Amino acid sequence: MPEPRRRFLQGLSAMPLLGSQIEAAPAPRDWFAELGVRSFINAAGTYTRLTSCKMPPEVMEAMNTASQRFVNLDELQTAVGTRIASMLQCEAAMVTSGAAGAITVGAAACLAGKNPERIALLPHATGFPHQVVLQRTHHTNYEHSLLTAGARLIEVETEDDIERAAPQAAMMFFLNDATPRSTISHERWVAISKRLKIPTMIDAAADVPPVENLFRFTAMGFDLVAISGGKGIRGPQSSGLLLGRRDLIEAARLNTSPNSATVARGMKVNKEEIVGLLAALELYLARDHQADWKEWSRRAELIRDSAARVAGVTAEVYVPPVANRVPHVRISWDRSHLSLAPEEAMARLRSGSPSIEACPESDDKYLILNTWMLEPGETEIVAERVQAVLAR
Repeated sequence: MPEPRRRFLQGLSAMPLLGSQIEAAPAPRDWFAELGVRSFINAAGTYTRLTSCKMPPEVMEAMNTASQRFVNLDELQTAVGTRIASMLQCEAAMVTSGAAGAITVGAAACLAGKNPERIALLPHATGFPHQVVLQRTHHTNYEHSLLTAGARLIEVETEDDIERAAPQAAMMFFLNDATPRSTISHERWVAISKRLKIPTMIDAAADVPPVENLFRFTAMGFDLVAISGGKGIRGPQSSGLLLGRRDLIEAARLNTSPNSATVARGMKVNKEEIVGLLAALELYLARDHQADWKEWSRRAELIRDSAARVAGVTAEVYVPPVANRVPHVRISWDRSHLSLAPEEAMARLRSGSPSIEACPESDDKYLILNTWMLEPGETEIVAERVQAVLAR
């Protein structure tokens, strides 16, 4: 053996093993365990109470990077809003404190505009139009977001009702989830608003996917669109998007933080959330949405098949028509064969190990599960546990 090689090998044999010199990295601190708060497998969906979604590592990296620098918040909102508007092919955009925050600042923009005196008065909208027109079937648990801005809600059922309300109307509000029960369609609602010169807002908070809804409503003519940033887009849970007309977006920004004498001062969005949502949106638009759908459907079929193997159990895969429009599994059973209420089945899934959360929409007839927030390997666990609970 040549001398240089011999000396090299002898040197290697004299060195301690590399692994013995490297200490294992400490495990990340488990804050939830320390606090006694139990985590769970999310077979429910992107519900706020259940902390919505898990953010991709790229989003966390963007937020961590942003946290280490100081910037002017107005400048950041302008730059990110310009980028998002370009991505989503609309006039203007801003990052808000969730979709609920988007509705409040959007309503404030329609009520007070850029008028400093009116902005300071809200929510006491005296002396200027503050009525918000909505269809009778479009009431929502989130209409406090409108009331917070100082709006007075006016119900309508017909186009004639809108005509009568128009003189005092500051905005026309459309709840996208209520589309199937609407008496006036999206297109007619927008057409009427244009003729009467009343701004329109649509609440599409939980309506992404499909990805097309990020573009659809501004293209349709809605002046403002409110969308959650922490659901299908998988940005920070407390973030949202307000898209639409440039003058109204500019007014919305004047009615919220960092401006102090505003109705939405407390609806603050920090630099980390603004950058995080931008990163999440870039990732979401670049995804293979057909592949996502195929995978969610595969998971749903696996859970359906597993549940249907239990005698007396019926299971089906369905897709809600508007909000949370992803594959769900709806399970029912013969109560004479299995005297178990869906609520009790949910409780058993929740109390087991690991804990599993089913959809809050589960009622006295159905146990409902959603697959799109599941991680690899969790679908099989859910399928096995659901079958076990029903078989018991």
